[in-house]
Parts: sequence; structure tokens; C-alpha cells
Amino acid sequence: MEGDQKVNSTSPAPAAEPAMMIEEWNGTSSTKLTKTATITSTSHSSISIQRSSNAFTHISQRILQAFVPEGYPTSVTPDYFPFQVWDSLQGLSTYVRMMLSTQALLSAIGVGEKSATVIGATFQWFLRDLTGMLGGVLFTCYQGSNLDSKAKMWRLVADLMNDLGMLMDLVSPLFPSAFVFIVCIGSLSRSFTGVASGATRAALTQHFALENNAADIAAKEGSQETLATMIGMALGMLLARLTIGHSFAIWISFLSLTMFHMYANYKAVCCLSLNTLNCERCSIVLSHFLKTGQVLSPKQVSSMEHVLPLLMTSWNLKGGDCLYKQVRLGVRISSLDSLALVDLLQSAGSHYKKEKYLLQQKGGIIRIITHKDSAGADILQSFIHALVMAKLDDRDGSMSSESQSWMDKHYEVFILKLQSSGWKTERLLSSSVVWRANWLVDYSDGKHD
Repeated sequence: MEGDQKVNSTSPAPAAEPAMMIEEWNGTSSTKLTKTATITSTSHSSISIQRSSNAFTHISQRILQAFVPEGYPTSVTPDYFPFQVWDSLQGLSTYVRMMLSTQALLSAIGVGEKSATVIGATFQWFLRDLTGMLGGVLFTCYQGSNLDSKAKMWRLVADLMNDLGMLMDLVSPLFPSAFVFIVCIGSLSRSFTGVASGATRAALTQHFALENNAADIAAKEGSQETLATMIGMALGMLLARLTIGHSFAIWISFLSLTMFHMYANYKAVCCLSLNTLNCERCSIVLSHFLKTGQVLSPKQVSSMEHVLPLLMTSWNLKGGDCLYKQVRLGVRISSLDSLALVDLLQSAGSHYKKEKYLLQQKGGIIRIITHKDSAGADILQSFIHALVMAKLDDRDGSMSSESQSWMDKHYEVFILKLQSSGWKTERLLSSSVVWRANWLVDYSDGKHD
């Protein structure tokens, strides 16, 4: 038709769909991730998946997650791994020896003998456990407050007491007439171990936790201990089978494993670099600061402090400072003599107007009387002040003003340097301060401080 028009209705070709790619990553920490797959899409119907890791790698990672904290190694302190290695080795040797000592104990009770009675064996076992329970309560009563401040030492002592307990079990068959007494001594030793080991483990778990993951670390510690227990029990049963009836072989095996156990424990506690200030670490750091103006790091101090019990420190000197032994924290004020009280009252109105502690020195010993309202930071300050006074060797009281001058000029700088070096300065780890005091300074204008 004449009026018709030819229209070109050709539409433009659709635009090509962009290619999409999604990566799959696996891991418990943003800094410790592994790419497991790459998914690529070029169209709605074209999708390709390229896997970057095999099933064995994935399974091994899942197994590893049952034994190490989430986010390892960034979620824990650097001393976590070496400590756990030595701790696992000492635990392994403990479980191997436990099979030998348990075998000897059961033999002494009468297991396998026709003449043994069930009621007799039950009573002996009950008496053994009762002694251990009472010992644990008494140990907590007298030493519970010291476990935080001396965690490394008590961790070592706990395992030494465990060695003594197993030794008593092994010795018990040799002395039938004193059997009950010997096994009770062994149970008492192990009760100390249970309290000290559990308490110090809690303190160390808090130290290792960098991301408020103490519960996760404790759970993974349980997995590690379970694995060490299973391996140790298997090796222990094999060793007990091989040495049965051979007393000499049993003793050689037990003593050899005990020596390795003690060595592994010593190496484990030496690996620890605790960043909390107890009396000895505070003394070491302050002495170095007074000499050089610099603050040692927790790792440097860890190689200088004592880890063996105080009774062994006479031959365990490694360059540590002993100033803290001249300081008595939390002294009962009524225990001082009249001359000391007069000197104390005078110093309260002159040197310690604004402080929540008093210092009194006599015979080379500095006594700290803490205020009833003193907090953790005040106790730390009082202890540092006492250490400065001890360093100045103020035996006649003439250097009180000099030590106070040092505190006024350098204390804040010292605390800031401690914090920048990684130390925690909120409190001093020490025995509980149970004796405190309150004092009022009366001035002529009627004001009280």
C-alpha cells in the first residue's frame, strides 16, 4: 500500500554477562586462612569449581583445631608453644610411671592374693583418699594466696610432689608393716599437686590468653592432656608387662622417667615469660632501671628469676636481685615497738601525707603498713618505694627524704616505661595483705588529712 512505511525494527544484541568469581577460605583467624576453592561463573548455566586443597589437608586441619586454640598462633603469647611441648612430654612420662606405681600399690593392697579381703583393701584405699582430701584443704588454707604470685615455682613444686607420691606407691610393697603410713604420705603429696597444679594452670591460662580466649585454651589443654594420657597409658602397660617380676628393671625405668620428668618440668617453667609483677620480678626490673634508666622486658626477666623453691636458692643464683627479701608487706602495726611507732607517726605527717601507705625501716628491713583504703596500684607503689629505700641502704632513716624525692621525680616515668615494655602495672602479685591501718594527720589549722 502506498501509505505504508517500512520500519527497521532490528533490536541491539544483549550485552555479555560479566564473569563472576567467588573464593572460599577456611580458617579460624583472619591472619591464618587457607583458600580451599574458587567458584567461577560466566553465565547462568556455566559454573566451574576449582578446589585448592585436598580432603586430607582439610581433615588434618580439623584435627589440629581440636588441640590448638582458635586463631593460633596470634591468639596466644609466644611462650605458649614451647611450654606446651615440654608440659606434654612431662605429662607423658607421668602416665607411663603411673602404671608402674599403680601396679605396685595394687600388689601391696593384696590384689590377686587369696588371703586378701575386700573390706581390708577398701578400708586402706579409703584411708589413703581421706588423707589426700584433708591435705588438699590444709594446703589451700596456708598457701592458696601465694599461688598467683609464685606460679612458676609452685608449678614446679606441684610436679615434684607428684613424683614423691608415685615413689611412695612404688616403695609401699617393700614395707608391709608401714604400708598404710607410706601410702598416706603419697596421697598427701599428690593432694598438694592437685591444688597447686590446678591453681597455677588457671593463672597460666590467663597469661596465654591474648583475645579473652581463656576458656578455649583450657579446653584445648584438656584435649592435649587426654592424648598424652592415652599414649602414656599404652606405653605404661607395655612397660609394666615387660618389667613384671623384675624389680631392678622397674626401678631403673621409674627413676629414669622421673629424672626426665623433672627436667621437662624445669624447661617448661623456664619457657614462661610472665608479664605480671610479683615481688622478685619487680625487684629485678627496678634494680636494672636504677642502674641504666631502662626497663627489662618480661622475656629478659624470665631468664633471671628463680623458679626452684626458696630452700634451693642458695645454689640457684642466676643474677636475680634479692632486694625484695628486705621488704615486709602488710605489717601489723600493733606488732611494732614503741620507738618504731613514734617514728612511724612522725613520718605520717612529713613524708607520706598523700600516700596510702607508711614505711618503717629498722635493721635493714623495710616494713610496709598499708592504708585500709589502698588499692592494687597503691600497694605496687608502696612496694617500689620500699625497694628504692632498700637500694639506698637507708639503715638509720636518714635517707627517707631521698627515697621520697626519687619517687616524686621518677616513679611516673618508671611506670610508663613498664607499660611500654609489656608489663601489667595494675597490681602487685603478692601474698594477701590482711593487716591494714588508718591514720589521721592533725594540723594546726584544724584540717585533717
